[in-house]
Amino acid sequence: MLFQRVSKGVVTIASGSWTKVTCKCCFTDTVRPLLVIELNKDVQLETKQWIISKIEAPANKQGAQLLAHPGEDDDGDMILVAAPSCTLLRNAEAVGLSKPYRDGTMLAFSYPDRANFKNADNVEELLTLAEQQYISKKELDDLKAGTNESIPGCSKDKGSLYPGEPIFQKLEKSGIVKTMYPLHDKEKLSAFSKQWYSQFNSGVQPLDYIHSYFGGTVAFYFSFLGFYNLSLQLPAVLGAVLYFLPWNSLNGQVLLAIFNVVWSTVFLELWKRRSAELAYGWGTLLLNSTFEEPRPNYWGTMGHNPVTKRWEPYFPSAERKKRIWFVSTPVVCAFLWLTVMGMVAYFYLEWCVKDYYSREPSWLAMPLLYLPSVLHILYVDFMNHVYKTVAHMLTEWENHRVESDFQKHYTLKVLVFSFINCFAVLFYIAFYKQDLELLRKRLVSLLIVSQIINQVTEALVPYLLERFLPSQGTKQREADPHIDKFRAQGCQPEYPGLFAEYIELFVQFGYLSLFSCVYPLTAALLFLNNVTEIRTDALKICKLFRKPFVAPAANIGIWQTAFEALGFVSVISNCWLILISPQVTGYCQENGVSFRHALLCTIALEHVLIILKVVIAFVIPDLPKWVRIKVAQLEFRSRQALRTVA
Repeated sequence: MLFQRVSKGVVTIASGSWTKVTCKCCFTDTVRPLLVIELNKDVQLETKQWIISKIEAPANKQGAQLLAHPGEDDDGDMILVAAPSCTLLRNAEAVGLSKPYRDGTMLAFSYPDRANFKNADNVEELLTLAEQQYISKKELDDLKAGTNESIPGCSKDKGSLYPGEPIFQKLEKSGIVKTMYPLHDKEKLSAFSKQWYSQFNSGVQPLDYIHSYFGGTVAFYFSFLGFYNLSLQLPAVLGAVLYFLPWNSLNGQVLLAIFNVVWSTVFLELWKRRSAELAYGWGTLLLNSTFEEPRPNYWGTMGHNPVTKRWEPYFPSAERKKRIWFVSTPVVCAFLWLTVMGMVAYFYLEWCVKDYYSREPSWLAMPLLYLPSVLHILYVDFMNHVYKTVAHMLTEWENHRVESDFQKHYTLKVLVFSFINCFAVLFYIAFYKQDLELLRKRLVSLLIVSQIINQVTEALVPYLLERFLPSQGTKQREADPHIDKFRAQGCQPEYPGLFAEYIELFVQFGYLSLFSCVYPLTAALLFLNNVTEIRTDALKICKLFRKPFVAPAANIGIWQTAFEALGFVSVISNCWLILISPQVTGYCQENGVSFRHALLCTIALEHVLIILKVVIAFVIPDLPKWVRIKVAQLEFRSRQALRTVA
């Protein structure tokens, strides 16, 4: 379906209905609908017409300067939105996207200088589909109410607007707008999706296509997952060699422990370089930081914002801190206590099973030895799911003003709990019980059982639901073959985001960097799991969920810091595992070396490894040389342009 401009000021679509164009420079364009706004069924016609008028109005009249169409019926519950070229190009400059200049270099896009950028006359070539949809969504989010303005067709409480209030946030909070989602381009999606998730003959992902279609955040996740899995090959090979060859010596364990520390550092430093290369090629390395508007769920007493000079809700930071320290923190501690209680129950059940097996040993009773580990893994997985819901509710209740603060506090809550919940038992076995055999058995159980759970819950269940319990949109298409294909996309479940995927990789990385020296096949098992993980994650985002809005990104954000912090913890863990190994303890007993002396030697080794990590991070530059040169050229051109303007 196309918005086709056939004469000045007119856009036709499907049935021939029309809407006025807001910019005379775009008369020759043919544009596709980029996103859908679904309204509640009971929304009045005058309310829908007012929303369309705000979408179409030019910027000097506080409009979004986009194109709108009422969908199937003028009084229906759908609005299709597209964007003229001028709106997309102006906002590409505002966002800070870099695009190919006429000499082939990447340069921050400038609307006045657009004629010198490649493909500036063809916005479909210049801007990716994800960028167009993000810019259109941003324009809608930036719509502000004027003075003495209200939503027609609504009650006073529901339709009142204060000056400067974000209109679409109000529409969503009032229940007028039910949902908003970007549209799939089936032709573009089919061009790369099947090769992405169906073929196992190549580990290469179509990253440029992923970035173009799904956006920067999604592309960086899959590029990180692919780079991580590629990097796993070296520890997987080394671990397999040490596992299958005689390695029950101190040299083997020390070698693997030191290798883990060095490998984790080199991997993360090389990823920084790889992400910089990708960000430069995708034009997002030097994104502009934008002033964030209040979140839709942010509430408070009305006040005057000294920055924006607008009236908006105000919630005292002191009240927020009280909620964080006196409610959220105790709740998080309570969940951590439940984690500890689960660990105590696990060890008690472990003792009962061992006692039973010692009294009645048999091959039938042998599987019972793994029952405590399996039950505790299921408990840990259950607690992870419950806690994420509670953490989200707590962070919402804390009432953070902007989305970045909300995500920061939510991520911190989940990271702390995930670290304790997933690694507490392993640390207890290693540091308190000092039982390497039990630690090895526990790690094997985690690697096998947890990966099976992840594959079933993340891929098999959604696929079976889609296959045998089709969504409402599928049922409607079968009942009426003429149903709007756009409405059918809205019937798919909303994409849950990448938070859970990063948490899974964080836990994986912890198993490998913290404890794999006691079980060398850890990297090999993780590699095999991630080969399918890439495909199942690709299948989910391509087939099973609604297309998400994705902002441009320059890296993986806070997750880089989380992985680096885990790398420093791995130094302590690996040094301790060397200290309590049977080889070291046996050597100390035979040669009369005290535990205190051995501990001091281990601490010295730990300091050496930390220094080694710092040196490696310093020696490996975050940016490749050619990227540093390109960035310097870009900054030089920017200064020259400013001098010319001055």
